[in-house]
Amino acid sequence: MSSVQFGVIGGGVMGEALISRLLRCQLYAPAQVLVSDRAAERCQFLQQQYGVQTTLDNRSVIAANPSVLLLAIKPQILDQVVLEIGNALAQGQVSLLIISILAGVPLDRLAAAFPQQAIIRAMPNTPAIVGAGMTAIAANGLVTPDQLAQAQQVFGAVGEVVDLPESAMDAVTALSGSGPGYVAVVIEALADGGVAAGLARPVALQLAIKTVQGTAELLQTTGMHPAELKDRVTSPGGTTIAGIAQLEQQGLRSALIEAVRAAYRRSRELGQS
Repeated sequence: MSSVQFGVIGGGVMGEALISRLLRCQLYAPAQVLVSDRAAERCQFLQQQYGVQTTLDNRSVIAANPSVLLLAIKPQILDQVVLEIGNALAQGQVSLLIISILAGVPLDRLAAAFPQQAIIRAMPNTPAIVGAGMTAIAANGLVTPDQLAQAQQVFGAVGEVVDLPESAMDAVTALSGSGPGYVAVVIEALADGGVAAGLARPVALQLAIKTVQGTAELLQTTGMHPAELKDRVTSPGGTTIAGIAQLEQQGLRSALIEAVRAAYRRSRELGQS
């Protein structure tokens, strides 16, 4: 495993998304990627699907001396993973860059777990699976400019990247990290409304998805403020303003704002646990 450059602990959905896009963008060759996962069937799948190396032992990833280590595990098992790899990591190469995508886990907790290591806290979201992700990253003081550029390149393979102070990361988690879940609920509700109005469900779902997708692309491409677009499509006494009036009456704005705030509070709770 001496050729390993990119190590991954946790071969779940987000770990797989990053691996698949990094390979597709040819940032790494399959032989340069080593993934550990507790489930043997998951390791077998990743090996067969992508040609990467896999292991059931997290310590083997550290022993392979990758230049980048991605932590793609659940925050609740961080302490257990630290117990498994802490000593091996302390004896590893100084230039190792640790990238954590653990929701709510702050840099100071990661630094306490992995002393004297360059660490980047990242918050990608699930559209990364199709290369349309949004990732925010924050680095500790040991990260070099080259390592920061390396992390930006990694997450650039799955979408757009912003470099933010860590104080913003819980808000990022609440908005873009959890946001796909909110949008999925909105799309489902729009489709249900279409069905209630007489559309067949497949057609209603198609219309809902493309409407949300197209609106997002329009706003991004033109730089138009959402309020301006809303004003442009609401004619006096028309259908859109009638629908918006109902949204206001039912408290859609407040519900979405409170969803982000609740997710923000939960992200902070996870970081303190």
